[in-house]
Amino acid sequence: MEASYLVYDVFTDTRFGGNQLAVFPDAVGLPEDQLQAIAREFNFSEVTFVYPPADPAHTARVRIFTPSTEVPFAGHPTIGTAIALADLGHGPRMVLELGVGPIPCHVGPKGASFVTGVALQVLGHPPAAMVAEALGLPESAIRTDWHSPVQASLGLAFVLVELADRAALASALPRIDGFRKGAAAFPGGLDFAIFCYTREGHAVEARMFAPLANLTEDPATGSASATLGAFLAHLPGGPQRLEISQGVDMGRPSQIAVSVGAEGVTVSGQAVKVMAGTLFL
Repeated sequence: MEASYLVYDVFTDTRFGGNQLAVFPDAVGLPEDQLQAIAREFNFSEVTFVYPPADPAHTARVRIFTPSTEVPFAGHPTIGTAIALADLGHGPRMVLELGVGPIPCHVGPKGASFVTGVALQVLGHPPAAMVAEALGLPESAIRTDWHSPVQASLGLAFVLVELADRAALASALPRIDGFRKGAAAFPGGLDFAIFCYTREGHAVEARMFAPLANLTEDPATGSASATLGAFLAHLPGGPQRLEISQGVDMGRPSQIAVSVGAEGVTVSGQAVKVMAGTLFL
């Protein structure tokens, strides 16, 4: 059998930047037992498979796979899939059924946005020394004056950690043994995935590491960005919007906009189509 796919670079308006995403806009005929193997073959952070919606009032049902597992929610696959569907004639407003429930999306000339009303969950508080070990940094590189490292989730869990400065962010180098220790002690997340950042007002520079999930580093992580936005907004005097730069240290710069309001967390970004092809099974 054959199935068509599209590849987008997401959270960028420039080809070969951002985060790669493969989209199968019609996955109905694909064998269930081959979906994980297909995602592994692409070896992108995620691949999405699009199906007819369970609710006919919605646009589509979307399943998201990393190279190692299916996940209920992720940011750049939601943005990229919405833009792919808009390019195929859907929208501009649509509702995508994800593992966390229906997610409203909007696609316009400046990219796409989605809103998640999923409640923020705080799952744990990993010690700064444990996080520093996983990042290959001294414990002094971990800031704790604004908040200590925290494992939190809006559907996909990340350890959120603020670093002392941009030099510490650039120096982070994941240590697999440290991630294994963290995953054993805090099993609620995606293999102790760490979203580390520095912040100046609304401007954030970030990196995300999840080596135990075959994501040594991710160039753009919308779900982690949404979680950070929700977490910081709940702190006293916390920002209600963030402009997040990620992927710079990988040579795949990304831009992610996050805002927090009464309806939930809104994530916005652009995407550009780079490839189209056919999968043969």
